Amino acid sequence: MIYGQRRPVLKGAALGALAYTVAGAQVLLSPREAFAQGVPLKVLSPEERAALEALGDTLLPGARDAGLAHYVDQQLSVPAGGALLIARAVGVMPPYANFYRAGLAALDAASQKVHGAKFAALPQEKRNEFVEQFRQKAPDGWSGPPSPFFYFVSRADAVDVYYGTVEGFERLGTPYMPHITPLKRW
Repeated sequence: MIYGQRRPVLKGAALGALAYTVAGAQVLLSPREAFAQGVPLKVLSPEERAALEALGDTLLPGARDAGLAHYVDQQLSVPAGGALLIARAVGVMPPYANFYRAGLAALDAASQKVHGAKFAALPQEKRNEFVEQFRQKAPDGWSGPPSPFFYFVSRADAVDVYYGTVEGFERLGTPYMPHITPLKRW
């Protein structure tokens, strides 16, 4: 059933425009545009945003500027049944904000315990090492969702926001086709 649930994620992410509130009005922006315009986040705290952006850029350089935090935050602000997050497709129970908050808090707590600083404050080399560690097993101080699972979901979100746009398809050298006409059955 995951395949059937993943198709809307890919379709929605490829649309590139999501609804954001700017100066009290709903506007359609890509996550990249929302990031560039400094659209305020609705759900994630500044600390959660910092951790998510640092993690995203460690997993996939460029994910921060692609608007990873804005994408996740916007999706956390919509009804769970309409969310395009990979968390929904892999069976995380709503509200999805609980999963992200717990994972990001565990990331910062474990980083603090192992390296003496929150994840976003670590130099890139230490971030890379720490991600490799928590990708395989929970590091000391981790108290959130299973760290390999959180890694998987976070990486999928970074990939969706970075490659799931017209520009992302171009980076891959793949023509973007907003619709595909199915073949007629004989």
